Amino acid sequence: MQQKADLRFQDKITRNTLALILAGGRGTRLKQLTDWRAKPAVPFGGKFRIIDFPLSNCVNSGVRQISVLTQYKAQSLIQHIQRGWSFLDGRFKEYVELLPAQQQIKESWYQGTADAVFQNLGILRHQHADYVLILGGDHVYKMDYAKLLAEHIENKAEVTLACVEVPREEASAFGIIGVDDDWRVVSFTEKPANPPSMPGHPDKALVSMGIYVFNRAFLFEQLIRDHHAENSSHDFGKDLIPYLVPRHRVFAHRFLDSCVNMAADVPYWRDVGTVDAYWEANIDLTTITPDLNLYDEDWPIWTYQEQLPPAKFVFDDEERRGQALDSMVSGGCIISGSTIRRSLLFSNVKARSFSNIEDSVILPNVDIGRHAHLKRVVVEKNCKIPEGLKVGFDATEDSRQFHVTDKGVTLITPEMLGQRIHSVG
Repeated sequence: MQQKADLRFQDKITRNTLALILAGGRGTRLKQLTDWRAKPAVPFGGKFRIIDFPLSNCVNSGVRQISVLTQYKAQSLIQHIQRGWSFLDGRFKEYVELLPAQQQIKESWYQGTADAVFQNLGILRHQHADYVLILGGDHVYKMDYAKLLAEHIENKAEVTLACVEVPREEASAFGIIGVDDDWRVVSFTEKPANPPSMPGHPDKALVSMGIYVFNRAFLFEQLIRDHHAENSSHDFGKDLIPYLVPRHRVFAHRFLDSCVNMAADVPYWRDVGTVDAYWEANIDLTTITPDLNLYDEDWPIWTYQEQLPPAKFVFDDEERRGQALDSMVSGGCIISGSTIRRSLLFSNVKARSFSNIEDSVILPNVDIGRHAHLKRVVVEKNCKIPEGLKVGFDATEDSRQFHVTDKGVTLITPEMLGQRIHSVG
């Protein structure tokens, strides 16, 4: 009976929550992968976009009033949401709504994350919700927001910050949270050079996930105050949260308590914000037991799915054999006498005879020519890999034409190959 009561309580609060997904950032550390699209629109996992993860978390959690705030090169993101996320029924107050930057309040684009929400206050005031869930659109994770919201109410908090434990040496790129014994936030430091450790765990730090729950009226009040603050950059992490911590009831929520379907003891949360991190997260999906479970029927990741035929593997000769080993191959792919190892292929990839692909991430609509050899590469959408091209075996040679990361991953785009871009979504 208690469990049913808890579920009814969670259902009531999720239906009374508005989710705002901040999806306007470019993500410059992804280099040329974000030349033509915003970071949340970057393809991930063979058939998804990064933004599908927070959107799916919302729907699976029961949060069905969702607004997506866009800005930088948003066309492919807008198309993806229109095609793949129109199944919610507005008659039941369920929707995914797009809020592009429109200079609604002043003659400037979004100046920071808090300013992005502030500029939409006129629209948000008409939404019927008591709680506002602020989410980033550029992280990969599975989280039950209902548990986060329930804890926010239980603590009588005005703001709740979701946090995850990370090794101290990796924490300087994030906002660091300090808490007391009741998990009330006592400090918040944005990207410190020497991150403070967690109580009782000197080798770990509590990192803000950029996920916030606000009481609706309190959020609006604070956004207006921050808008008039002269020295503010109007950002949640840099300005709003540090201001609120010593003055209001701000609590931390452990991601460990709301992470869904962990494959390991550590909750899965990835900022795939560099080419290396992007490559690693995608390649991990090809392992026997990846850290991220995409085969979970109870918490599916929803997306726009193009109608494609199954992947096809042809030729079984000693000289050329169409095969994929320890790999993921999406619909529409044709592996024609090519060998694929430890790689992830998105849809409509054609790998022609005698080509060899290892430890690589190949985005949609790539055509790989005969006798090409690719190793530890990320190939952008719509590339035509020339016959006989070899990449991933000589970093010095590769860097003359392509982008090579510090960890030896090579990014290939149509422009680098001297090919005309028809469209990159």
